[in-house]
Amino acid sequence: MPSQPSLRPFDIAVALRLVLVPEDRYEPLALALATSTSAVHRSVARLQHAGICGAGSRTVLDSSLHEFLVYGARYAFPAVHGPERTGLPTAGAHPEIATVFGDGEPIRSLVWPMEGGPARGETLVPLFNGVTKVAARDGRLHKMLACVDAIRVGSTRQRGTASELLQHLIATRLQ
Repeated sequence: MPSQPSLRPFDIAVALRLVLVPEDRYEPLALALATSTSAVHRSVARLQHAGICGAGSRTVLDSSLHEFLVYGARYAFPAVHGPERTGLPTAGAHPEIATVFGDGEPIRSLVWPMEGGPARGETLVPLFNGVTKVAARDGRLHKMLACVDAIRVGSTRQRGTASELLQHLIATRLQ
């Protein structure tokens, strides 16, 4: 009997990268995400099985991805917090997301741990190893992953705002 396949946290990064570079080949995708070609291939297969990528393609179905990120990611991949450290800002601490949140509720200073990072705050365990390397190289992907973290850890209002921002980023491919 076959086993039940399930998405993994890394699959979110693969899907978001495919939003930014549609139908990217496996080798450049692996290089962009600092992983192996086989890991990306397995991830795309899981995304296809879940209906986030079209069957037999690397084309992300925007509405399916957004629906999963908004309604499922925080339950499938619950946030794990750690001690205060230096790192790369994420969630509402990301400079561009912080401006969208504006005044109102206090924004937690959350970072992905990284030696010599530009910010200090409570650590949030990243969705996958190497996220700081990937995010430091690709500001667009960093912003999208930070939106996902805002959905995972934010208040109801912040999750709504992050969801709208993420939907806009997906629809416009961050152009």
